[in-house]
Amino acid sequence: MTNIVWLRQELRIEDNPALYSAAREKAPVLPVYLWQPDSDASAMPGGASKWWLHYSLTALEKALAALGAPLLIRAGAPETELPKLAAAYNADAVFWSRAYDPIGGAQDDRLAETLQRAGVACRIFAAATHLINPDTVMNGAGTPYKVFTPFWKTASAMPAIKPLPAPTRLVPPRKKPAGVTVNALKLLPEHDWAAGLRDAWTPGEEGATAQLERFVDSALATYEEARDYPAQQGVSRLSPHLRFGEISPRVITAVIDSVCTERRDPQLTHNAGVYLRQLFWREFGVYLLRHFPAMTHAPMRPEFARFPWRNDDDALKQWQRGLTGYPIVDAGMRELWRTGWMHNRVRMIAASFLVKHLLLPWQSGAAWFWDTLVDADIANNTLGWQWVGGCGPDAAPYFRIFNPIKQGERYDATGAYVRQWVPELAPLDDKHIHTPWLASKTALNEANIVLGETYPLPLVDHQEARKRALDAYAFVRQG
Repeated sequence: MTNIVWLRQELRIEDNPALYSAAREKAPVLPVYLWQPDSDASAMPGGASKWWLHYSLTALEKALAALGAPLLIRAGAPETELPKLAAAYNADAVFWSRAYDPIGGAQDDRLAETLQRAGVACRIFAAATHLINPDTVMNGAGTPYKVFTPFWKTASAMPAIKPLPAPTRLVPPRKKPAGVTVNALKLLPEHDWAAGLRDAWTPGEEGATAQLERFVDSALATYEEARDYPAQQGVSRLSPHLRFGEISPRVITAVIDSVCTERRDPQLTHNAGVYLRQLFWREFGVYLLRHFPAMTHAPMRPEFARFPWRNDDDALKQWQRGLTGYPIVDAGMRELWRTGWMHNRVRMIAASFLVKHLLLPWQSGAAWFWDTLVDADIANNTLGWQWVGGCGPDAAPYFRIFNPIKQGERYDATGAYVRQWVPELAPLDDKHIHTPWLASKTALNEANIVLGETYPLPLVDHQEARKRALDAYAFVRQG
């Protein structure tokens, strides 16, 4: 008899309910990862995520081999491959963690039905990749929340679940399973554009643990103040590790709680609370997608279905390439292209510029982020874009239009972030680093900047774009 553990969104050893429970039964354990090349196109990871997945699986292989049970990698649908494996290994049960997105949830149902018909037990666990089960949090009327603050108050008041320890040993099946290698999945790009990703990240559970330690030791104490300044190391940078389940939010909160208890520093405890609220914003995205699955493609505020979006492929490409002429926007888009990640404050600025200055549909931005972010998560990517676009639940009002000049001057006052990612502007003085088109000819010449050649002029005038966006919003409100 063998216990099969399907590792889907939890590519880790510690605090993995399915793996922990299978290991406790003392039967042989067969850990399985399934690559699904024929799955819904919207569920396929983008290029940056595939790069991360390659190295995350490589790290997971190493960790499981050290415990005694190598990872089996197969290609195919779980409702096809897992019943085959269950029959081949005379499995008592298949263990896995539930998915809360529409595609994963439907997959769970099909798999459970197929296995039960074959007489194989399904051991399905609430995913420790999340702090809460989204099916258990409802408002007083018994319906899902649509506003974050009351959701957060209810969800954060629920008893915390203690993380599970990692198994110390796994008994492998006697029969060696036939699978494929990580390399055979061809997740890495054919033309190597990933040097910046390699420089910036260490995928895998060990990398996640090291990043959590760095955050707690160096950034947590100043998190509330520093998190909005992209030139500083003020955020956790744990999002891709969370996205691939290399660390659980339960482990993160347990470590932070332990540090706060040990140090007894009120300011540290306060900042920990601010960070915890951000973790629950991530939970809110999963929660909304669970209860409102159409939000991946349709605005949650139905009146926005008639929003007069523009169709301008050239403007979209300029935004994607970081050539809008607004330095803070361009810096963010170039950081994204180089490292697969963008600071959260700059994500809001860049996203607002696309949907409000350029009047391009939020779905176009979401698609680009999906392909280029290493932390691309369908729930949070969708929530973020609908929030910025003003068309989601508890969204930023559409008439709140970020001024990219003032945002740059406020959150990158010395221009350090812009100089890092837009090096052609680096010689420009601080006064004009966010408005190079206002610099004198002398200043531009001294900096070797030729507007329209070495750096673009603004795609749109801020004031004109703002008026156009407000007119479009008025059209929506008038029906």
